[in-house]
Amino acid sequence: MKPSIVLASTSARRRDLLARISIVPDRIVGPHIDETPRKGELPRVYALRLAEEKARAVDRADGEVVIAGDTTIACGRAILPPAETVEIQRALLRRLSGRRHHALSAVCVIDAAGKARARIADTIVAFKRLTEAEIEDYIACGEGLGKAGGYAIQGRAEAWVRFLSGSHSGVIGLPLYETRALLETAGVRGVGAHG
Repeated sequence: MKPSIVLASTSARRRDLLARISIVPDRIVGPHIDETPRKGELPRVYALRLAEEKARAVDRADGEVVIAGDTTIACGRAILPPAETVEIQRALLRRLSGRRHHALSAVCVIDAAGKARARIADTIVAFKRLTEAEIEDYIACGEGLGKAGGYAIQGRAEAWVRFLSGSHSGVIGLPLYETRALLETAGVRGVGAHG
């Protein structure tokens, strides 16, 4: 019997990415957790912690498999906040302009027996040097507001990427290679199969 799958995220991007590997959640639940970084917490540890906390924050019935993810943008050891306002987005884009940053995309899967496993994709992304006009035009289009790092790589910001090493799907919001591996370990069959 195929386990029921719960996506602990209301992100349309994560739902679309799961569809690419033939996973359609039976339930979608928005987890509610405190996403404040802990004092001295490193970005990689933070992303993995949030993915697991999101997975554990939703009610799971016996036999259900839960998937949750977190994408964190980091410059060095600094965790960048999501672009909740235009002012924050402007500051983020100025900071990312002309330099490399890390898109850390963690995924946690809780299997039908309740065991949690997590993996992370660390993707290096480098933007071209952005002009103030480019930043303002991008802010005006609205696609990066609320997003980690203040941009959506699957949108107009992809034209700024001069270098990317790692998981493209991870930067969008869910690393598919790692997600597929975790789901297979959790006993979900036919991941990635198209019929």
